[in-house]
Amino acid sequence: MLTVEEALNRIVAETQPLESVMRPLSEALGLVLAEDVVSDCDSPPFDKSLMDGFAIRCSDVRGPETLLQIVGELTAGRVSDRPLASGEALRIMTGATIPQGADAVVRIEDAVVDGPNVRFTCGPVAVGKSIFRQGESMRRGETVVPAGRLLRPQELGLLAELGRATVRVVPTPRVAVLATGDELVPVDQTPGPGQIRNSNETMLRAQLGRAGCDVHSLGIARDNEQELEAAIRKGLEFDMLCLSGGVSMGKLDLVPATLAKCGVREVLHKVFLKPGKPVWFGVYDPPTGPRRCIFGLPGNPVSSMVCCELFVQTAVRVLAGRTPPQPVAVPARLAVPHSHRDDRPTFIPAFLETTANGPLVTPVAWKGSADLRATVNANALIFMPAGAREYDAGTKVDVYNW
Repeated sequence: MLTVEEALNRIVAETQPLESVMRPLSEALGLVLAEDVVSDCDSPPFDKSLMDGFAIRCSDVRGPETLLQIVGELTAGRVSDRPLASGEALRIMTGATIPQGADAVVRIEDAVVDGPNVRFTCGPVAVGKSIFRQGESMRRGETVVPAGRLLRPQELGLLAELGRATVRVVPTPRVAVLATGDELVPVDQTPGPGQIRNSNETMLRAQLGRAGCDVHSLGIARDNEQELEAAIRKGLEFDMLCLSGGVSMGKLDLVPATLAKCGVREVLHKVFLKPGKPVWFGVYDPPTGPRRCIFGLPGNPVSSMVCCELFVQTAVRVLAGRTPPQPVAVPARLAVPHSHRDDRPTFIPAFLETTANGPLVTPVAWKGSADLRATVNANALIFMPAGAREYDAGTKVDVYNW
């Protein structure tokens, strides 16, 4: 049986990033850039003032109480029509072009206007004071946003500064979610004897939506081959298909065989972990178009949730071009003692908090893979290696944000 690390490596190896597309800048937030963006200009394009104040020649200000003649005012968007001469000061606003001859700006707080003159209360002024030099932020020909960068608001702002109204990005993965099982009823119906509401679909859609996917529901497929096959074939039209239930060893666990009938190649089935051991992953290569990723997740809700966080989200990150694709653990210290005994590595729902003494994590009272209620009090997963051990409070453990 595969370890978690082996399973993650197989998923990464078999998953392919989506083909890049052009998107308007307004639709690119949260996507990954698929091209290097090179500046076609200097920024700033001219020497400009960083302060409201007075443009001066440093040689004129040798100490406090310097008095210079005010020869005009310059606001942002305007350019001085003559050089600044010795003994002169030009009132200037933030963002305005530094006039020829000036080599510093004295902020307004250090100036006292006296009629047609201005007196400075500061000492000598250094050359370049409060001036943002041309090209100091970026130079023409410089790569300013490399391919592979996740586009946040600041990257979008910089692309707008460069006039990039459209940009090449890795698109949002389109994911279909299909719940399976005769026992399921829609969430707005009252379950009959032996039935339960279809909570896994809602949970998976939320997890995938939070990860930035475009999620589509395929509803519920009953435990018969014809209905399941029809739903799967529809799901294979998406970049990814996530099924919930039907992947264990029961008589009606029809998902693996039906996926094989639809041309899906199995990559892995069963991983050495708890919860989520029955997890299934495969790929489908259609006659035309990119490869599809298919996950069969266990029907127990916490198993489904954990496998989505560990395995499905890894494939989502590869599809979307994000790095690193594998989940990254953060170290934290146990807030309370904990006793762990299990023959499988276990991911335990827990509450992670930031304190003055660093991250602290507390396991929640969790009764197993069917106990979805307990996860409402959790925001992380503690990784516990297989075996029996008593953990003291303060012990460092690996934690995955949830």
